[in-house]
Amino acid sequence: MKKLSENIMDKFTIDFLRTQVLKNAYGNDDTVIASLDPRILLVWYLFFAIVPWFVQDVYFLMGCFLLVMVTTRLARVAGLVLFLFGLGVFSQTGYLFLASLLFGGNLSTAVPLLVLTLKVATVSLASVTVFSGLDPDRLSNGLMWYGCPERLSFSISYAYRVLPMLMEEFQNILLAYRMRGNPPPHDTVPQKIRYLCYQVKIIMQAFYPLMLNTAKRSRTTVEALEIKGYRYAAVNKDVKKMKLAALRVTYNDLMFLAVSFLWVAVSALVSSIM
Repeated sequence: MKKLSENIMDKFTIDFLRTQVLKNAYGNDDTVIASLDPRILLVWYLFFAIVPWFVQDVYFLMGCFLLVMVTTRLARVAGLVLFLFGLGVFSQTGYLFLASLLFGGNLSTAVPLLVLTLKVATVSLASVTVFSGLDPDRLSNGLMWYGCPERLSFSISYAYRVLPMLMEEFQNILLAYRMRGNPPPHDTVPQKIRYLCYQVKIIMQAFYPLMLNTAKRSRTTVEALEIKGYRYAAVNKDVKKMKLAALRVTYNDLMFLAVSFLWVAVSALVSSIM
C-alpha cells in the first residue's frame, strides 16, 4: 500500500497537470469534434447548455446525456478533466442524496436528484466537448463571427494561452521553496499529515509571487501586441474579414447537427410516450 501511494504521488506532479492541460487545450486537433466549424459547435453548445435546465423529464435528459457522452468520447478529452468532472458532479449532487438518507429520506428522493445530476452532467460534458475540441484561435474566431467584441474574444483566447505559463511559473516557485526549505519527514501517518499541511502552506505562500510574475509577463505580452498594431487590427473591418475567411460550413458540420437533432427528437418522442 505504501509503495502504491508513493507511485501515485510520483505521477501526480505539476508536470503531469501541465501535460493534461496542454493536451486538453491543444492536443485534440485531429479529432472529429475539432474538424467541425466553431460556429456550429457554439450553437450546439448553447442548446445543450440552456435547454436541459428547463426540462424535468428523466428520459429526455438521459438521451441528451448519452449524446454528450459520445461527443466527449469523440473529442478525446484528457483523463484528468474527466476525473474532475466526475468529482464535481458527485460533490454537487451526490452528497445531497447521502444527506437525505441520513436525515430520514428514502429512495423516492433519488428521482429529483437524478434529474439534477443529469442536468449538471449534460451541461458539463457539453462544455468539455466544445472547449476541448476548439483551440484558442478557432474559439476566438467563432465568437468574433457572432459579433462578440474583439477584446472579449481575444481575452478568452489569451486565457487559454496563459494556462501553460501559469503552470510553469507555479512549478518554478514551488521548486524555489523546496530548495530553500526543509520539509518534515513523511514516514508515519502523523508525519504524513504534517507533510500535507506543509505542502498546503507552500501552495498558499506561492500564490502572491505567482500573480506578480504572471502580471509581469502579461505586461510584456501587451507591449508586444501594441507594437504589432493590435488596437488598429481589432477595429479594422478588412483585418476581421481576412481573419474569418477560413471559416467554412462543411458536409460534416451539417451531418453533426442533423444527427444531434435526430437524437434529441427521438429522446423527446420517447419521453412523451413513457
